[in-house]
Amino acid sequence: MSWIKDNKFMVALGGGTLVGAAALIFWGMQGSSRYQAAKDEFDAAAAEAAGFESLALYPKLENQASKRKALDEYRKSLGTLQSAFEAFRTKELKNATPQEFANSLLAVNTEVREAFGASGALVPEPFFAGFEKYKTSLAPAKITGVLDYQLTSIKKVLLALAATKPTELKNLYRPSLPEEDGQAYTPGASDAARSFPVEITFVGPEKSAREFLSAITKPEDQYVVVRNLRIINEKTDPPKTADAKFDAPAKKEAAPADAFSGGFVLPGDDASSGAAAGTSKPEPKPVDTSRILSQVLGSEKIQVFVRLDVLQFLPVKKLP
Repeated sequence: MSWIKDNKFMVALGGGTLVGAAALIFWGMQGSSRYQAAKDEFDAAAAEAAGFESLALYPKLENQASKRKALDEYRKSLGTLQSAFEAFRTKELKNATPQEFANSLLAVNTEVREAFGASGALVPEPFFAGFEKYKTSLAPAKITGVLDYQLTSIKKVLLALAATKPTELKNLYRPSLPEEDGQAYTPGASDAARSFPVEITFVGPEKSAREFLSAITKPEDQYVVVRNLRIINEKTDPPKTADAKFDAPAKKEAAPADAFSGGFVLPGDDASSGAAAGTSKPEPKPVDTSRILSQVLGSEKIQVFVRLDVLQFLPVKKLP
């Protein structure tokens, strides 16, 4: 203790030096961590910039011409695509009087029922071409144009189905349009077409379903998209041996009694062998080849549920 009292200056200097060294060490460690964080952030940004610079059309002055060329080609392809759907784009939907629309609806319903009747298919009694709500009331005059557009589309779909000869039209469901509920239809910013959905359930052979789907997906004067499809076989159990049927064998006509067989009776031949009847040897029993297995699978009917969207292409949007 006496040495500290005698050397107070040295003690103070040593203590100050120790505190300063500790402070420098702490500051250095803090600076090192900040440097490492800054370096990591710089490396990440440099790597991202290098990735952008490796792109084909990085925004450099020398890439300006290539960028303009790519944009022109893209604009041209969009124009070609818009022109391809011009046939499905309606110019204007004119509203008719409620009574005129009612007459058109009745005519379509009659035509569709007659088409199904001619093909032997059953139609549910409440059926009214999907517009059952207007069976006893008139449609609003301000929406008859869009309703008539949908009515025409449904008519074409149903006539295509009737032509394939289904067994029965089980159901047709047409969701109400926003205009029918007092709302306005507003397309989205990126919408190119408006969808008119309709759901159809029918029963028939596999051929009917196949031909119907092929017919409605051929873009002629309307564009139809199949959104959902469900097919159920009427036979839920696997086939059994009892399901196989055979055709009745054809009866072979007997030859006339006096028909000449070409045989000869020689002296000493045994008459019981058939020589006395004019034959040398009895003919072998013919093998029946008329029995043909019927189809165990493929002839049963199927029930088909399909949800369709008839598209009404909107007016062409100008490109920026």
